[in-house]
Formats: sequence, structure tokens, C-alpha cells
Amino acid sequence: MSRPGHAPRYWYGDAPAPLFARGLSGLYGALTGVRRDLYLRGLLRRQRIDRPVVVVGNLVAGGSGKTPLTIALVQRLQAAGWTPGVASRGYGRADPKTPRWVEAGTDPGLGGDEPVLVAARTGARVRVDGDRVAAARALVAEGCDVVVCDDGLQHYRLARDLEIEVIDGHRRYGNGRLLPAGPLREPPGRGEGCDFRVLNVGDATDLAAGFGEWPMWFEPGAARPMTGGRPKPLAAFSGQRVHAVAGIGDPERFFAMLRSQGMAVVPHAFPDHHRYDVEDLRFGSDLPVLMTEKDAVKCAALANDRYFSVGIDAHLPEAFWVALLDRLSTHARRVVAP
Repeated sequence: MSRPGHAPRYWYGDAPAPLFARGLSGLYGALTGVRRDLYLRGLLRRQRIDRPVVVVGNLVAGGSGKTPLTIALVQRLQAAGWTPGVASRGYGRADPKTPRWVEAGTDPGLGGDEPVLVAARTGARVRVDGDRVAAARALVAEGCDVVVCDDGLQHYRLARDLEIEVIDGHRRYGNGRLLPAGPLREPPGRGEGCDFRVLNVGDATDLAAGFGEWPMWFEPGAARPMTGGRPKPLAAFSGQRVHAVAGIGDPERFFAMLRSQGMAVVPHAFPDHHRYDVEDLRFGSDLPVLMTEKDAVKCAALANDRYFSVGIDAHLPEAFWVALLDRLSTHARRVVAP
């Protein structure tokens, strides 16, 4: 059994995967393996655009820190003089077959929670489309000189120049099985072919990345009132009981971050990409409510003056950015070469 906001227990625990799930896992692995091989052999054609493409993704189902890294990557590219655009499927949106431009004020139900958050944090052009090749071409037509795909390691039709795998430092690959017996969308060895492997360690005090892995840690921002007003430092809530809301891949990370700031957390975990209604947020007490930025973009209409959005900033070693920008510049020169 699984609980709201949590993967099935056997994905990341010691419980054995059900027999039916193991059987389906074998079928899933065979089908996805054939598809991958067809692209690698050139029997299915990859589509290349005339700008560099960077894919940020993971091998497991659910969150691992892709969107915070995407935001950090776009901001670093902007600071280096690039004009990045972001292509996304826009998981969970109401009309997934309709391509859309996403801005900070776009309804998350139409644009997807993560694309709206990326647009709000970066100001970059963001395009949601189930066809990432079409999304990438639309971004180039708008003047973007590099396309960043938020998720998409498994979207082989779009040729890419750089791949970044994001790994959850706590859960890693779980039981190591493919869906649905485990969390993996592709075998663990797939990550070895990526250009960069980023380990989401969460806390800057625990940089236990392995060989070939770059550590990524998060620093929390201020608590921003969702109805407007001046932000508060998280320290203002130290010693208080608060309701904490997280509908992300690993809600416990958010709760632990708030506890580390001295808060007594009443946790409310929801599934990733959850669509909230009034009943979800009826907690029976008037404590402050702190939620992730990703959840806050969906709850603006439900908030009152007790509700706060808490953002995070992803950080990586400076050597990571130097290496990535150097590789990207090399690929850009190849793209524009006659």
C-alpha cells in the first residue's frame, strides 16, 4: 500500500514487490529497451534543432530535484549571457494536447505547476507541449539560443547535446527494479551515459556525493505571504507550531527543512502535482501554513493571511558550472559551424 505523497512501500523499503508487479516490470523493461535501442541504432530518427539542447531528468518516477536545478541552470545561463528557453511536457495540466506559452500568471491547471514556477522564478520563455521537438522549435523561433528540457531523459526523439541526471541522495534508485515493481523508468546503468550526474543531498552539511557525482544542496528563502505583503525570515517561525504542506516527490525533505529552522511541524503530505481544493487545506486550527513554492502556485485562490510560500535555491560547486558552460559553448560552436 502507498500513502498520499508517498511511493509504494516496496519501492524504497524492504517489503518484496508483488508478483504481478514484477511480471509487469519485465514487460515494461523489454518494451522500453527495444524503443531505446531503436533510437540508438538510428532506426527511429532523432530530431535535431539548430541550437544546443540540455536535458535535466532522472531515472526514477517522481521528483528528485529536477525543477530547482532547472531554475538554477536557467538563471546561471542568463547570467552568462545566454537566452535560455524551457521546454516541458507540463505534467498534470488539464489539456495536455494543447501547446501553450507559460508565464508567471498562467493558471497552473493549464500550464502545469512546475512550468509556472520556472517562469515565475526565471522570467524565461517556457513552452509546454507533449511534443518536445515542437516545443524546442517554438522556443528557437522566439529567439532562445539554448533549450533546457525540464525532464525528458526518456524523450529520445529530441536530440540533445548535454544530459544531466538528478539523483535523490536519500532514496537513490530504491529497490533497483523497473516500474511498476520499483521506481525506475530505465536501468541504473543509463545514468552512466549522462554528461553530468547531480546528487540531491538537500543539506549543505552532508555533501556525500560519490565518484562522478556533483552534490546539489538547497538553501531556504524567506516565507512570502501568499496574499501579499513583506516576506518574513523563517527564523520568525522558530519555536512555533506550523502546518506544513508539500505535494512534491519527497515531502519529508520540506518538513525536515522547516524542523531544522526550529519549527514544530504538523506535516500534510500530498501526492506530487496534487490539485488542491478547500477541503485539503481545512486543518481545524489557525496555525500558520507554510508550503512549497510549487504548491503555492496552485493554492493562491485558497490562501488567507496565514499562508506562506517558502522557496528554495539550489546550489552546486562552482566547478560544476564552469564545466557545464565550457561543454555547452563547445556544442554551440559545433551547431553554428558551416
